[in-house]
Amino acid sequence: MPKGFFQVPDPRNEPVLNYAPGSKERAALKKAIEEARAQETDIPMYIGAEEIRTGNKKRLAPPHDHKHTLGYFHEGDAAHVEQAIDAALAAKELWANLDWEHRAAIFLKAADLLAGPYRYKINAATMLGQSKSPFQAEIDSACELIDFLRFNVYFMQQIYQEQPASSPGVWNRMEYRPLEGFTFALTPFNFTAIAGNLPASMALMGNTVVWKPAYTQVYAANVIMQVFKEAGLPDGVINLIYVDGPVAGEVIFNHRDFAGLHFTGSTAVFQSMWKTIGQNIHKYKSYPRLVGETGGKDFVMVHKSANAKEVSTALTRGAFEYQGQKCSAASRAYIPSNLWEDVKKYLLEDLKTFKIGGTEDFGNFFNAVIDERSFDKIASYIEQARKNPMNEIIAGGKYDKSKGYFVEPTVIESKDPSSVTMCEEIFGPVLTIYVYHEENFEDTLELVDKTSPYALTGSIISKDRYAIELATKKLSNAAGNFYINDKPTGAVVGQQPFGGARGSGTNDKAGAKVNLLRWTSLRTIKETFVPPVDYRYPFLDKE
Repeated sequence: MPKGFFQVPDPRNEPVLNYAPGSKERAALKKAIEEARAQETDIPMYIGAEEIRTGNKKRLAPPHDHKHTLGYFHEGDAAHVEQAIDAALAAKELWANLDWEHRAAIFLKAADLLAGPYRYKINAATMLGQSKSPFQAEIDSACELIDFLRFNVYFMQQIYQEQPASSPGVWNRMEYRPLEGFTFALTPFNFTAIAGNLPASMALMGNTVVWKPAYTQVYAANVIMQVFKEAGLPDGVINLIYVDGPVAGEVIFNHRDFAGLHFTGSTAVFQSMWKTIGQNIHKYKSYPRLVGETGGKDFVMVHKSANAKEVSTALTRGAFEYQGQKCSAASRAYIPSNLWEDVKKYLLEDLKTFKIGGTEDFGNFFNAVIDERSFDKIASYIEQARKNPMNEIIAGGKYDKSKGYFVEPTVIESKDPSSVTMCEEIFGPVLTIYVYHEENFEDTLELVDKTSPYALTGSIISKDRYAIELATKKLSNAAGNFYINDKPTGAVVGQQPFGGARGSGTNDKAGAKVNLLRWTSLRTIKETFVPPVDYRYPFLDKE
């Protein structure tokens, strides 16, 4: 069979559509939303070649309109986890042995399907199921997922091309094998792109996958699976299950063939899983690969030279886009005393213009938080802050779950830089600001570095290059993604590989070659063309 050194298409970031009034994409998205709301979707699990419907149906509703039913998904149990593992292992040999260009073609086709016929369906599902605005859905479920798929294929080609040097008479080769066994993808609610990328990146490198999404993301996860199947993904390569987390973990983390975990979620859950895996390490055929992107308490550090309007815009967008439910959302800010009054004025002016409501109204900048549990948690943080005499709620602070899980964008000014909302991850639309004396910049950098156990994202806003350099050095371990004169959100695949360290994860950078390397097991092959026939070396010869 003819072969070649194949070159995949050069990846380009998918253009972001703007959904302006009168545009074709606006009309198409509105139609997709209307169609989705008009039906109740019955969502099965996908295990091997089967669509599994258990009859144990769980209702799905828009977070901003929780009395409306989008559909139902069928929840499974431990037996379905076993079935998914068996299906993944059964599919492993054929998938691992498939030539890499055919794996590439499947995921490139999935990207084109998302860019074309599925674009509005996946965006509508994300808007309705996760309460994202049109723009937030577009940059997530369409553009970022498309970028992940295309850039990952390109990175895979680069990996396979990296080969060792050879000496005379020897040919050295490096083989990038998939992991031995099955892998497990555990994905969050807040980014449809992450939900698609975690299982896809492992599968691309020849692994087979058991995928468990957050229940609050199942509505869009179902569309992702439809895309993968239409793109030609063979049965059993990615098995999509809806099972309670501890039930899935009990089966998976005790299985001899468990080979790797790709996770995005809370720090506490990741640490708990790591502990369980460590305790079970003697049970496994190989040491499992553990990749996790977890919590954040992301900061905006402002220097006295900054422009107040630029600061307020960075805070408005960084803290309140998608209701602060981004791992990277600005959650704490340090403002110098000389700028605070202007920053405060601009910030409050912006907040007064926010329209809040359902995602179906494209005029709403701000929507609902994901579910009642999240709503209650965020509300408790607001009430705790309200009771602290060191805090002043200068904007928002109200919440209502009668129709949807709406929490006002809330700004707290705290005189205590170690107050609870300055330190703990809230994962909601709550920004806490500490005003420091404008001449205490360097001391405040130390404060930023030590306040939180996390190290995901952060930014420095300054016109002073010496201050920028100082912050970049002093905060070198405080953020895996560091932004200069920008908000700490909005990483783009292929431009800003994403991930953090400390309590924020293993920093294996989604959207980069290094992440794909985690899902390979390397084999070095040395071939000697003319082997020696005498054990003796020249140094043994007599004078």
